[in-house]
Amino acid sequence: MNAVRYHGWRVVAACFAVAGVAWSLGLFGASVYLQAITQARAWPVSQVASAITAFFLVAAALQRRVGRAIDRHGPRPVLSAGLLSMCAGVALVGQASAPWQLYPCFALIGIGWACLSTTALSATVAPWFERHQGRSITLAIMGASLGAILGVPLLLAAVQGLGVGAGLGLVAVAALVLLMPLIRRVLRHRGPAELGLLPDGEAPPTGVAPAPVAAPLAARGRPRMLLWSCATAFALALTVQIGFITHHVALATPRLGVAGAGALVSATGLTAFAGRLLLARVVDRLSVRGLSAAAMIAQAAALGAIAAWPEPAVLVGASLLYGWGIGQVTTLGPVVVRREFGAAAFGATYGAAAMLIQFSSAAGPALFGLGRDALGGYRPVLAVAAVLVLGAAALVVLGEALGRRSPPGR
Repeated sequence: MNAVRYHGWRVVAACFAVAGVAWSLGLFGASVYLQAITQARAWPVSQVASAITAFFLVAAALQRRVGRAIDRHGPRPVLSAGLLSMCAGVALVGQASAPWQLYPCFALIGIGWACLSTTALSATVAPWFERHQGRSITLAIMGASLGAILGVPLLLAAVQGLGVGAGLGLVAVAALVLLMPLIRRVLRHRGPAELGLLPDGEAPPTGVAPAPVAAPLAARGRPRMLLWSCATAFALALTVQIGFITHHVALATPRLGVAGAGALVSATGLTAFAGRLLLARVVDRLSVRGLSAAAMIAQAAALGAIAAWPEPAVLVGASLLYGWGIGQVTTLGPVVVRREFGAAAFGATYGAAAMLIQFSSAAGPALFGLGRDALGGYRPVLAVAAVLVLGAAALVVLGEALGRRSPPGR
C-alpha cells in the first residue's frame, strides 16, 4: 500500500489535531482560566487555583482506565466522550457564579484531558505502526506545540474580545464542531487488522508464512523493572519541567522585564517544537532510553547554568536549551513503553505509568513555589531540580540495563 494513503497516517493527523485542541483547552488553557476568572469575578487566586488542581488530579486518576478502555473498545468512544466532557467543562467555567462551582467544571475538563492527552493519543496510534512506532507517536503528540503557539493566543483573544462567559462558550462549541467529525470518521477502526492489513500498511503475505516478530523486551526481561524505572524517571523529569514552565515568567522577569520574559517563554516553546521535529526524524533509529537520558542531561545542565550564573545571556541561552528538551521528554515516555512492551496492551501498560507521572508532575508548580519561599529565591530550587533531573537520566539508563536481565528461574 502507498505509505501516503495508509490509514494509519490519517490516524496520526487526526491525533495531531486532537492534541492541538486538547493542550490549548487543557494544560495550557489552565493559566488562561486562572487569569481570566480571577480578573472577571474578583475571586481569590488561591480558590481558583485549587479548583484547577482538581483538573490535574482527576486526569491523573483516570489514566489507566482510559488506556484499558481504548485497548478494549477502540479510540472512537473514548475520545468522543472526552471531547464532550472537556467542551462542557470549558463552557461551564465561563458561567460559574460562585467559586465552588468551578470544581465540577474543572473535573469535567480533567475527564476530557485524560481522554484526549498523551495516554489516549499514544494508545490510539500504537496498533498502526511497528517500524515507525516512535515517529508516529511523536508526530501525533506534536500537536501539543501547536496548542502552545496558536491555541493559547486564540483562547486569550476570545476571552478578551467576548468576555469570559461568551468567549469560553464559543471556544467550546468551535472545538466540538472541529474535532467530533474527525474523531467519528477517522478513528472508527481500532487498528490495521480491521482493514486487512499489518502494521505500517503492509499487506499480509500470501502463500508464505509471515516472518516471526521478535518478542518485546518486556517479555524477555523484567517487565516491572522496565515499566517502573521508566515511570519514575519521567515522573521526576516532568515534575521539574511543569514546575519550571509554571514559574518561568516569574524567574525571568527580574532580569528581562515582563515583555522580555514573555518573549523568552514563546521562544522556549519554539525550541520545544524544533526538538520534537528532530526527534521524529531519529527516534526509530536510536535507543529511546538513550535519547531520553540525553534530553534530561541537557535540561539538567540548563537548570544548573541558570542557578549558577543567572545573568540575562545565560538565562536566555539556558532557557532555549531547556525548551529543546521539553518536547522530547514529554513525548519519549510513551515511546519507551511502546518499544519495550509492544502494542497489544499498550494502553493499560502506559496508563499505569502515566498515572504516577501525572500525579507527581501535578505537584511541580507547588514544589517550586514552596522551595522558593523556603530557600529565599529560585537559584537553590533550580540547583536541586538539576540534581533530580540528573537522577532521572541515570535511572532511565540503569532501568534498561537491569530490565534486560532474565528473571530468576528462566
